[in-house]
Amino acid sequence: MITTKYVNYKQVLNLSGFHLIMISLWCTLIAVLFHYFNWQWMVIPWVPVALIGTAEAFLVGFKNNQAYDRLWEARKIWGGVVNSSRSLGSMVYAFETSNQELGKFDLEDRRKKIIYRHIAWMYTFREQLLVPSEWEHIKVEEDQLKNTDQKRNRLIKAGFPDYGRTSIFLNKYLSAEEVELQPHYKNFATYLIAQQAKDVNELKNMNAISEFNQIQLQDCLNEFYTLQGQAERIKKFPLPRQFASTAFVFNIIFIMLLPLGLVNEFAKLGDYGIWASIPFCITIGWIYIIMELVGDYSENPFEGLMFDIPMLSICRSIETDLLQMAGETELPDPIMSKNGVLV
Repeated sequence: MITTKYVNYKQVLNLSGFHLIMISLWCTLIAVLFHYFNWQWMVIPWVPVALIGTAEAFLVGFKNNQAYDRLWEARKIWGGVVNSSRSLGSMVYAFETSNQELGKFDLEDRRKKIIYRHIAWMYTFREQLLVPSEWEHIKVEEDQLKNTDQKRNRLIKAGFPDYGRTSIFLNKYLSAEEVELQPHYKNFATYLIAQQAKDVNELKNMNAISEFNQIQLQDCLNEFYTLQGQAERIKKFPLPRQFASTAFVFNIIFIMLLPLGLVNEFAKLGDYGIWASIPFCITIGWIYIIMELVGDYSENPFEGLMFDIPMLSICRSIETDLLQMAGETELPDPIMSKNGVLV
């Protein structure tokens, strides 16, 4: 997530620098051919170019609108994780036991076990969402750079050492037996919630909590299943490629035709008009490219890039809240933004 008030020039160049260079070379090449070689046969009327640009603007606008919906839904999902996590923590520590035989320390250990496992679930859930899909930007160049965490940091130009530390969190908050089970489950986050339900049911059978308390806790766990499923739906079902690909192809066609129509119009102003067409052509093409790239990167909100949901920061915030509820005094440092980016 970008945390600065405005997107700075470094972030813009990081996003579209290569495209800007290619557009500049193409527009300059057309102007040179038109002026020095008198290749007037290659120019086209401005009207069809304008029509294509108008159609492309509508298509890119539709794509960006859908991409924003996916991004905002993802943020609401993680907002739900925050709220439900706090509810879980407050309920676990608010319920009083009616079992006089259950020792105070035993009950406290069981409470901490539920809280710790939930923290482990959050980091596991985040790690599973960061696994690249074949249509995402991280996946595109996976063969060139195997380490996806390095690829993310290279794309956002910031170093976040916590990217690949999920295993450390699991060893900290789970028992050794549960950690060893992780490789045996394709969806370890789902397993952790199931274990939470078993522990809650065990507390009910021990008369540590009432049946009503069990129902409330189980409803909270069911909410985590719902939120996890909603996030996985966004992760595993991309913006339909017929829309995404069509917008990209039409954008390329428009930019290729743009200088062919623009240079002829500016040539009516004289020789200087031919050269004046270059910056205008670059600006128009660059605007269309930026609109395309913003939507293209926003449609996948769980890649861990600068436009995405700051899942690591959210996890750390919830972790701190729950540890304080558990009476812990040694709290982890919050995740701070680096170079205007929060992950």
